[in-house]
Amino acid sequence: MAVKIKLKRLGKIRSPHYRIVVADSRTRRDGRAIEEIGLYHPVQNPSRIEVNADRVAYWLSVGAQPTEPVLAILKKTGDWQKFKGEPAPAPLLQPAEKAARPSFEALGGDDEGKGEAITQKKKAEKKDEAPAESASTEA
Repeated sequence: MAVKIKLKRLGKIRSPHYRIVVADSRTRRDGRAIEEIGLYHPVQNPSRIEVNADRVAYWLSVGAQPTEPVLAILKKTGDWQKFKGEPAPAPLLQPAEKAARPSFEALGGDDEGKGEAITQKKKAEKKDEAPAESASTEA
């Protein structure tokens, strides 16, 4: 029996989240799993990755093969490098907190209206004047 470490999809249509599972290679994507060993939530910012490193090391040591997406996740967490005996990757960078936008009052905004709109409406009188001028030139 070939064992794979793969992603099991959960969630709604446009908000997927995955569980990293160990399953028989012949089972469906969302089918029965032998064991759940982690989480992957790609929609969150930054994406949430949780992996049980001990269980991953065990399953890799007994011959379980990770799929390509799981291999990429294991490389980011450093579990794959630990298994292969390579140097660990740089730690995952967390994005800096965005500064809160200043409020309208802090910018010195007033609640008073400024008056009328800046652009003026076009006048329809020019159309009326053109036929009147042509009538006067004919006479």
